[in-house]
Amino acid sequence: MELVKNGALVDAGGLRLGHASTNGTGVTVAIIDQGGTAGVDVRGSAPGTRETDLLDPTAAVQQVNTLVLTGGSAFGLAAADGVMLELADQGVGLDTGMGIVPIVPAAVIFDLPVSGGTRPTAELGREAVRAAGDNRERGNVGAGTGATVGKYRGFPGVMKGGLGQAAVREGDLVVSAAVVVNALGDIFDGDSKIAGTHNESGFLPTESYLGATVGMTNTTIGIVATNASLTKAQANKVASAAHDGLARAIRPLHTMDDGDTLFAVSTGNVEAHVNAVCFLAAEAVRLAVIDGVRSATSLPGIPAISDLPF
Repeated sequence: MELVKNGALVDAGGLRLGHASTNGTGVTVAIIDQGGTAGVDVRGSAPGTRETDLLDPTAAVQQVNTLVLTGGSAFGLAAADGVMLELADQGVGLDTGMGIVPIVPAAVIFDLPVSGGTRPTAELGREAVRAAGDNRERGNVGAGTGATVGKYRGFPGVMKGGLGQAAVREGDLVVSAAVVVNALGDIFDGDSKIAGTHNESGFLPTESYLGATVGMTNTTIGIVATNASLTKAQANKVASAAHDGLARAIRPLHTMDDGDTLFAVSTGNVEAHVNAVCFLAAEAVRLAVIDGVRSATSLPGIPAISDLPF
């Protein structure tokens, strides 16, 4: 397995990434230019999603046009309206015979404490579509603008999360990821904690969280893309396996206070065993989580890794 230098979601080919931000929140869109076969796995207990039922292998729709990651809690799903309208204006979507209907699954994070209640609008979704390209930005961009981590003590001790990207390859097979890291839990690189709940002296033990009531809501969401040819059932399997990458980097994960959701999309026709795609997907997601917190920059009262005094 080879790590792609400065790897990003677009390295899987066949898609463009766009961001738009405003007042501590934002939207990220992945536009699949020729359509892609997609799956999803929702593991957290407090998700905010749209059109995920279409990704079930038994559903009639076979291809998606765009995947949306957004802030704003459930209000932020309005950004997908703008994405749909912009794509329809461009003639992109399913031809129903009565007009074009873009297929746009979406997932949200809860970032309202950071944005002060500002949430993405349909117009912000349109802006993200217009900005889409070979985008390798990370950190405080798009849906990662208001992301935070380490929240099991409430706001004191919170650190800045962000949007991370990574890509790995094995021969012709490429798997990439973009993840919005907005977790209740702490972030680990291997056995080393690199971000999370802390005080002025250092990180607090992750084990101090034992299901206590917390004052903030969370959710880590992301997209895995691959140039492998996948069926819908296989894409759903890859989305499921990609959660292994979250579990390697975030502790605790999939709590009652998280809505963790990962999409997986096939954008190419490389022949590969689904097990290989799953293996690479987990690693790409793990690396993207670490990249998200390492690339983030501080906000008032919310330090990033580079600001820690210890």
